[in-house]
Amino acid sequence: MADQPQQQRVQIRVDESKMQTTYANTIRTSVTQDEVVMDFGMNIPMQMPGQQPHMVFSVGNRTIMNWAGAKRRAISLGQV
Repeated sequence: MADQPQQQRVQIRVDESKMQTTYANTIRTSVTQDEVVMDFGMNIPMQMPGQQPHMVFSVGNRTIMNWAGAKRRAISLGQV
């Protein structure tokens, strides 16, 4: 039996000191050949006197990822 190399463990430290937390109740997704663009924000119902009610999508955060990162994110969300 050949000697097998030992797997090395890497410790990951998460630095949240510059993290910002926002709330979003909707997402708009668009794609390019190289990237996935996700706009997170709030759908805000608006009703003005004499006008049809409408919804305003107020974008609060845009996340741009390459396809590999977006795939990992989709897998992670699918596991929740």
